[in-house]
Order: sequence, then structure tokens, then C-alpha cells
Amino acid sequence: MSLRGRAAALVSALLLGACASIEPPTDGGETLSGRLAVKVDSTPPRSVSAAFELRGNPERGRLHLATPLGSVLAEARWAPGSVVLVTPQGERQFADLDALTDEVLGESLPVAALFDWLRGRPWVGAPSTLSTPPADPGFEQLGWAVSLARFKDAWVVATRTRAPVVTVRAKIDGP
Repeated sequence: MSLRGRAAALVSALLLGACASIEPPTDGGETLSGRLAVKVDSTPPRSVSAAFELRGNPERGRLHLATPLGSVLAEARWAPGSVVLVTPQGERQFADLDALTDEVLGESLPVAALFDWLRGRPWVGAPSTLSTPPADPGFEQLGWAVSLARFKDAWVVATRTRAPVVTVRAKIDGP
């Protein structure tokens, strides 16, 4: 399946997530929304962009992806012991969020860390170091360099430093 097809499946799954057996989170987290672009520097290169809504927390939550016109691409929902991806092709279970993102994007993304990264701070679940040089505010964590150089404009850019390089760019909607 092509990257565009996988992205469409992920976004569709997110939209159909209301049919999944995992209930949406009711506490323990905020909702972040905006635009998200993921680029994988592989041969051939892969990329996907979508509107997103990230709700809940690393233990219980959902990630909803949609096209710029609002069509649902996919919905991922997770709770202790269960990770579900719902797409127009159906519902699939995964062992964890890493396995889900690896299947859909061809590379694993640290979804649990994204909750904090998108708020401009390191994830509490792993050690981090401040970025160098200090002119680019940000930090390094889990093999990713998280740039907060444009955080005041609601932009966060995370780049995985090992090959293949993966870049996640997020523009967060205002409150």
C-alpha cells in the first residue's frame, strides 16, 4: 500500500473511531489540534499531511486524522491493553502505539512523547537534554531533536536523527 493509501487508511480509521470498542478519554488529558506533516527520507521518500486532533494522554487517548477538506483518514484509539486503528477497510488491533505507527507510516513515531512535545516540553517518560546551540531552543529525546524555534508561532518540529530521517512538523491551533 502506498504512503498516501496508508495515510488515507489512518485518517479514515480515526474518523470511524467512534465505532471502536475503546471509549474516548473523559479525563486525564487535553485536546490538541492543528495540522501535522510527517516526512520519511527513504527511497522512495514518503510523506503524509493531515489535520489532526490528539486527545487524552499516553495511557488512554485517540488520534484523529483528516484531509484538509475534512474527510476522515483514520482514527487510532488506545487504552491499557488495547490499541485500535479504524479505517474504511475495517478495524485492526495492535500490540502498542509503536507497532501501529510503524505499520501505517513505515516508521515508528513516539506518540506518547508527542503529548508533551506539542506543548513545548520534554516527555517525562525518558531522559532529555537541551539542544545545542542554545540559539535553537528545544531538546533532544528518544533519538529525536525537537525544535521550539517557532514555538511562539505554535510550530513544533521534531526530527529523528538516525536513518531514515523522519521529520514531524506540527502547527497547533490556538485555544
